[in-house]
Amino acid sequence: MTEQAIEADESMQPLFTLAELDGAVGLLREYFPETPAIHWPLLSESLGADVVVKHENCTPTGAFKVRGGLVFMDRLRRRQADLRGVMSASVGNHGLSLGYAGQIMGVPVTIVVPEGTEPDRIAALQATQANVIVHGHDFEAARLHSVALSERDGLELVPPFHPDLVLGVATYARELFDRSGPLDAVIVPVGMGSGIVGLITTRDLLGLDTQIIGAGADGAPTQRLSFEAGRVVPTETADTFAAGVATRQPDPLAAAIVRSGAVDVLTVSDDDIAEAIRLLWRTTHHLAEPAGAVATAVLSEHRDRWAGQRVGVILSGSIMNTALAATILSGGTHQSA
Repeated sequence: MTEQAIEADESMQPLFTLAELDGAVGLLREYFPETPAIHWPLLSESLGADVVVKHENCTPTGAFKVRGGLVFMDRLRRRQADLRGVMSASVGNHGLSLGYAGQIMGVPVTIVVPEGTEPDRIAALQATQANVIVHGHDFEAARLHSVALSERDGLELVPPFHPDLVLGVATYARELFDRSGPLDAVIVPVGMGSGIVGLITTRDLLGLDTQIIGAGADGAPTQRLSFEAGRVVPTETADTFAAGVATRQPDPLAAAIVRSGAVDVLTVSDDDIAEAIRLLWRTTHHLAEPAGAVATAVLSEHRDRWAGQRVGVILSGSIMNTALAATILSGGTHQSA
């Protein structure tokens, strides 16, 4: 991919309006209740900040992405009465969100996943009646294959980043800001960018001054590098066990919004992420998948920066196989799983 500037145009319009966001919240209430935003005293004591955890592991699929899938699918059906089906690529949670929405709304779904995708994630996808195709060594290879298959089979291609996906995901930001009171900062995992863009857009629509910080993995630094350089900086590999943030190149629109609306994008090691999983389990008794613990890992590694402040962290999901969970919780690392 050719590097390109990502400086945001000051005239850029928000991806959605506050009325559209509230409408999306109403749609999602038909399918599941608001997820908790909880202040955990022991976690706050451990991190030296007043920490509020937004538990996106408490959705019907165990991850925040289901919000985007439901809103995207609802809007797509309204636009295309003759919809034959949808195609996308995913390492798990994005595909699961589409599979869940497709099952509810009667839309056939095909998901391409890369080789090495956890069997539990594939099983969860198949349980939604989604057609699962395994192809490619990483997400980018799977994504390119999904593009080719969608053209061949006449299926609607669902990209990993789309305004309707962001609108759906942004409903958790609306809930968080409504329920948690003033927050000095929110730290959010960043893969392709729907979560962080949803937070930035919602914050701006509500007129808040909360700082937004992206959290990623050292082994998949494309979002951090792009943020720092002011242009899209793709990487050759995405070497991390945090599959939800294992991207090699950001969407240019997402990167531009992150560049203009976030104060930083920070990365941490896989060992830091594993320790954050253990910390969350010990202090909240919630199991976070690796990507779901990235925000907590960033807060832990940079605790002096937010000492004494009121900080939201997004626990974005909890899908992790039993062997890896047992290894991490017993003090090991993913390399020893």
